[in-house]
Order: sequence, then structure tokens, then C-alpha cells
Amino acid sequence: MGVLGSVGVLGSVIQLGVGMSEHTEEMKVSGEGLVAKVKELVREGNVRRIKVKNADGRALIEIPLTVGVVGVALIPIWVALGAIAALAADYTLEIERKAS
Repeated sequence: MGVLGSVGVLGSVIQLGVGMSEHTEEMKVSGEGLVAKVKELVREGNVRRIKVKNADGRALIEIPLTVGVVGVALIPIWVALGAIAALAADYTLEIERKAS
């Protein structure tokens, strides 16, 4: 079990689990940039999971990403994100990454 701490980095909140193999960060995005930002994160390749939260902090969608998820398998996710982006102006992305 690790001790959790939090560190602010360029507007993102990063929580590090000591002795754990991943870390979590949060970033604010606009509705207009939601799909583009999630696509960018998927392309990075070290992201395990993405949660999209509304302004109240309520999770709207959780996207688990595994090694084999590419292209056509993500089309339903892009459609869902497009619909979610149309509902409000601001969202928070919670990104779980593999530790490097």
C-alpha cells in the first residue's frame, strides 16, 4: 500500500501513489476541445483509462484503454464523446497513466 500525495503541475492535479505503477492527473477542457484532447491522449499510448466528468465532478463516461484498442474499435467512443461535448461547455478529464 502506498501513501498518496498530490502535486499541482501547470493547472493539472497529479496524484502519485508511492510504489504503484500508475499515476492520475486531471485537466480542464472545453466542450469544443473534448474529442480532440481525448484522441491526443489515446495516441500518446501510455494512458490506461480516461474519465470525462462534468462541472459538478460527476463521471459521464469512463474509457478503459488497453494495448489492442485502435481505430474502428474507438468509433463508438468518438460518437459518445461528441454527444457529451454538445451538452456543456466545460469538462474535467481524469487521466490514469502507466508510470514511466
